[in-house]
Amino acid sequence: MAAWWRAVRGVLLDISGVLYDSGGDGGGTPIAGSAEAVRRIKASGLKLRFCTNETQATREKFVEKLQGLGFDISVAEVTAPAPAACRILKERGLRPHLLVHNDLVPEFAELDKANPNCVVIGDAAENFTYANLNEAFRVLIGMEKPVLISLGRGRYYKETDGLKLDVGAYMKALEYACDVEAEVVGKPAKPFFESALAEMGVLPQQAVMIGDDIVNDVGGAQQCGMRAVQVRTGKYRNSELFPGWRIEWAVITACKILVISKERLDTFNSWQQLSSLQSMTAL
Repeated sequence: MAAWWRAVRGVLLDISGVLYDSGGDGGGTPIAGSAEAVRRIKASGLKLRFCTNETQATREKFVEKLQGLGFDISVAEVTAPAPAACRILKERGLRPHLLVHNDLVPEFAELDKANPNCVVIGDAAENFTYANLNEAFRVLIGMEKPVLISLGRGRYYKETDGLKLDVGAYMKALEYACDVEAEVVGKPAKPFFESALAEMGVLPQQAVMIGDDIVNDVGGAQQCGMRAVQVRTGKYRNSELFPGWRIEWAVITACKILVISKERLDTFNSWQQLSSLQSMTAL
């Protein structure tokens, strides 16, 4: 096993597909052992940041749901796309037309949305109707210089009843129709990871990203200079191994990478023994 883990001082954790699967009457189902893994990481002295592309709820409501599922998490520990997008919109004087989930709309309450001069698209779920997509298309196509801001670019994600199309599929449709390139706010955008690292106060080479998405979690983190680990839960599919990455460790049966104190390595067998954890590193 490579020794780079000895330099790790901070952990970035994806949430959906890593800590829990969303959906269902209770709002989701925790992945076995994940709540205990979070507690162990915090107890180890490692810095921890939850780095998510979740855009179906405000951070407050999302964290409230996760706390109800047994996770030790606070709003201040979560890096999410919507607040970052709001800062960008304010800085640039942009008035968004929103194609987002109804439960995310309150995040944009302080912004002027009259006479929109950009489109913001997130994981709108049932709001991804033809009528709503066409309205967003008409706003963009009517601009001299269209501005499309996407809260992530994921292709799909997993809920308790199976895989679901993510925002990236609809983002690509608008890009194609309007001949515009979206500005991505969220994973895998480098500024999004850099913001999370700054909030933890660690350098890229001192951090590791844990996620289920080979492109947005693993690839995005590596492009930022971090190491990255892919779990075989959530949306993981064995067919999604890309030639730009190689498997550094095939299987890890204990959580050696996650729980590291300043001078020792604390191992534990939880999170389903992490028997399905893979570390990926760029060639």
